[in-house]
Amino acid sequence: MVDAVIAIDIGFGFTKATDGKDFLVFKSVYGEAVDLQFRESLLDTSSHDEHIQIEIDETAYFVGELAERQSSSRSFTLDQNQFISSSSKILALATLSKLVHQPKQSIKLVVGLPIGHYRQYKDELAKMLKTTHEFTAIGAQGERIEHAITVTDVRVLPQPIGTVMDRLLSITGIAKSQRFANDKIGIIDVGFRTTDYTISDKGRYSERGSLTTKNGISKAFAKIGTKLKEASNIDVEIYRLFEAVDSGSIKIRGKSYDLNPITEKAFKQLATAIATDANTVWADDWDIDAIMITGGGGAVLAPYIEKQLEGVVIPVKQDLDYRLHNVRGYFKFGLYTWRKQETKKTTEATA
Repeated sequence: MVDAVIAIDIGFGFTKATDGKDFLVFKSVYGEAVDLQFRESLLDTSSHDEHIQIEIDETAYFVGELAERQSSSRSFTLDQNQFISSSSKILALATLSKLVHQPKQSIKLVVGLPIGHYRQYKDELAKMLKTTHEFTAIGAQGERIEHAITVTDVRVLPQPIGTVMDRLLSITGIAKSQRFANDKIGIIDVGFRTTDYTISDKGRYSERGSLTTKNGISKAFAKIGTKLKEASNIDVEIYRLFEAVDSGSIKIRGKSYDLNPITEKAFKQLATAIATDANTVWADDWDIDAIMITGGGGAVLAPYIEKQLEGVVIPVKQDLDYRLHNVRGYFKFGLYTWRKQETKKTTEATA
């Protein structure tokens, strides 16, 4: 049986993944699993996809929304070293528990890292993932499924390259866009903790035009949280602000707080910093043909950033959640890479 390809974008804010058919998105939060005395939903408004529970080496974890809702002690970090050493494996196996449907299966993985951490952590991440993972997935009704998933190969990419691959390749991993193969494209990938800047020059990664900063959307969220604490005297965890910022308000102890004014100010300040960094790092790359803005943070900041960039901005296709363009590109890159390898092996065998 041919190994399945799974792409995972393990972000500080959200973990995103696809098997080419379905997408999975959940908050990059996990906590200790408690014994749920009552497992039925009070109202038919929740999905079983919200229940992500795994057990690794006899330690059980709730992951994503379930951890936020049920775990007393939750883990959520913005520290890259801790994220790789402690969080990545748990979040990756949580993903596989949902996307790999055979308890014993061999797969190939494509994952991404911020440009600034790519060289330091890519080998460690690949080594951690490329093995046989034995763990238990626990369903919403307590049913247990024992997994032994063998990861036979891992490709680690600089994160923004995923968006380029998404535009360059078809869903079957075949080159389709001459523009992205021939032009020089700058990519601004606004994530939760970091913003990555990179250049795809005729489909090749440019080290000189690449940079990672800590100007992720969490910086704006931190300012919003500070203002909210001044008004309410409650310290709201950053990961609990996603829905509040999106809706424009939050209720604390029954009182509603309007977040729109402080959100607008925080987003404008962050967008200015991001655009300034882009104009600076690409000052010598005056021959860039166009710029793309991607990432979950890019979805909300793009209108503010575009006005301040020195260059032509390509709108990201609206066929998909902004957060998913990188991971879909990872998947396409995996198909492209491993298809080439299989074709080469076949050719050599028949020569």
